[in-house]
Amino acid sequence: MDVKTIAVIGAGTMGRGIAYAAALGGYRTVLEDVSGEMLGQGMTWIKRSFEEGVLRGKVEPRVRDSALAQLATAVSTGDACRDADLIIEAVPEEIAMKIALFQTLEKCAKPHAIFASNTTSLSITEMAAVTSRPERCIGMHFFNPVPKMKLLEMVRALETSEETILTCREVGRRMGKEVVLVRESPGFVTSRINAIIGNEAFEMLETGVASAEDIDKALKLGLNHPMGPFELVDLVGLDVRLKSLEYLHQVLGEKYRPHPLLRRYVKAGRLGRKTGRGVYDYPKDAAPS
Repeated sequence: MDVKTIAVIGAGTMGRGIAYAAALGGYRTVLEDVSGEMLGQGMTWIKRSFEEGVLRGKVEPRVRDSALAQLATAVSTGDACRDADLIIEAVPEEIAMKIALFQTLEKCAKPHAIFASNTTSLSITEMAAVTSRPERCIGMHFFNPVPKMKLLEMVRALETSEETILTCREVGRRMGKEVVLVRESPGFVTSRINAIIGNEAFEMLETGVASAEDIDKALKLGLNHPMGPFELVDLVGLDVRLKSLEYLHQVLGEKYRPHPLLRRYVKAGRLGRKTGRGVYDYPKDAAPS
């Protein structure tokens, strides 16, 4: 299947990054969000990211201009997906919300359109079950920040077809991503491993084994991780990590029980970079717009 138009539903941190990658890959891209304010912030971020790419010599000016010319916005899901060949949802990590969105997409999308979820851990099969096209449903788990992170974790659901996998592999390639194919299981590969590492890091922090800074430094210098577990959870969002852990705990058992310190941080509104405070404090201009 030849994908020409991609719709991205949700203009938050992940959605705007996916839209950036889609436009950079040469696809006509529609970014949708019910919030006009969020949509405006997303487009501002995309334009700034292209400018930074040009300044760093990573993006040619003509590529930037072509990509921005391919970008459009919508405040209605129906308007966004009407002409799309691939629809990628990037709404909050709540299964009920994602299922409801797939039901909406089923009513307004073209018959051949592929539905993809950017979920970090939830069941694609469960989302696909509410559609008439389970063979055209797939997981496409991007990583934050999308312009810099090379990995695309592609998730095969129970009935995902080979054609859908091949089509989305090509989309990932054009976006500049390295694709790994994962059979659907809770947490896939990366979220499952990160959940264990992050939970143990919170246990070490609360029991005084080491400071957050030294735990992060130890994993970066000793295990060659590009980011420490606390730097990573602040970037991803402590609320996002908590929801992922709650789901993994429900389906995989006790070793994934969210650490109480993580819960306390979330209850206190310490959600990471997006709020200016998580495990670490950030200047106001460091929080994403």
